[in-house]
Amino acid sequence: MDVPTMQYLMIDGHGDPNTSPAFAAAIETAYPVAYKLKFASKQDLLRDYVVPPLEALWWADDMTTFTTSRDKARWDWTLLLMVPSWLSRTMFAAAVEQARTKNPPTRIDDVRLEDLAEGRCVQTLHVGSFDDEAAVLAQLHDDFIPSQGMHMTGKHHEIYLSDFRRVAPEKQRTILRQPVIAEEAQGTASL
Repeated sequence: MDVPTMQYLMIDGHGDPNTSPAFAAAIETAYPVAYKLKFASKQDLLRDYVVPPLEALWWADDMTTFTTSRDKARWDWTLLLMVPSWLSRTMFAAAVEQARTKNPPTRIDDVRLEDLAEGRCVQTLHVGSFDDEAAVLAQLHDDFIPSQGMHMTGKHHEIYLSDFRRVAPEKQRTILRQPVIAEEAQGTASL
């Protein structure tokens, strides 16, 4: 599929999302800013929307840390919350300042507004715990993508359709997305 460029709130970090205080703090920072933007859009622009599900980009120097070794301590990540394209940088800055005024989230200075352009991607729906993703990712990375004449490019992207705080791990639904490039395009890109 071809994914259009979309606008996101973003916060970067490193380490195991299950034990990293920075990951929890990123979530606790992104949502207040997202809801300030939602309310500003509704009030100032008369345009309401639903805050979309949490997303994240994941990468490591050695991508087998996602499939074979599952060494989460070596993972880098960018937490994402999509926001509509009609929201401006000025509105974003105002939302950050509003979130900063009362009980400011610990990572408020780390949140930014950026576009993400992934282009051509392969994706699948995974039902089950995050720890059960390894086999699906291995099949996607090592079998499916090469069999289609493509190579991975960009960062692994996950969209969390289930609230992992409320849904049993075996019932969690996660979209696993990987940007790709055709073999021919990769060859010509290096010329």
